[in-house]
Amino acid sequence: MSTPRDDQPRSALAVAALGAVGFVVVLWVIEIIDALADHRLDQYGITPRTDEGLFGILAAPLLHGGWLHLEANTVPVLVLLFLLLLTGVARGLAATAIIWLVAGVGVWLLAPSHTIHLGASSLIFGWLVYLMLRGIVNRKIGEIALGVLLFFLYGGVLLGVLPGEPGISWQGHLFGALGGALAAVLLSERAPTER
Repeated sequence: MSTPRDDQPRSALAVAALGAVGFVVVLWVIEIIDALADHRLDQYGITPRTDEGLFGILAAPLLHGGWLHLEANTVPVLVLLFLLLLTGVARGLAATAIIWLVAGVGVWLLAPSHTIHLGASSLIFGWLVYLMLRGIVNRKIGEIALGVLLFFLYGGVLLGVLPGEPGISWQGHLFGALGGALAAVLLSERAPTER
């Protein structure tokens, strides 16, 4: 017979895995609907400085510019969202909300006019930066070790915050990363005076 304490790590793993897989399933279902609708959902991404674009702040991370775009985001979403939720669902959801909002508002304010920005990569960049900085902010050796490991595995993608490849929303990447840094500070386990 197991005690509740024994089940807790196993249930945390299950909840984190279910959350990450569930979110990816939602992304794939939305892309199936978008493909069946002749990609008309893509217009609901962020269109900078337009009234319609404000709705895109909420919708953009759920939409993708085709199957290749979604496939490129699927594994990082699974890995990073799993690690984020493993540290606590409430804190992970709060970090995601901060990243989602900062990335969306930043793109809406500063990206070029007459463009549409969509995709979960703003969340990916935010989750990555959050997980890399969280240990430093909290001064926890295990979290620092995870951040260093993630930096070695995924650190190269952070160059995506710089202008470069046409058709890639570096603004979404940049503001997602800034949202992740802000979330790491705002959701710190240390008292504000210790930060």
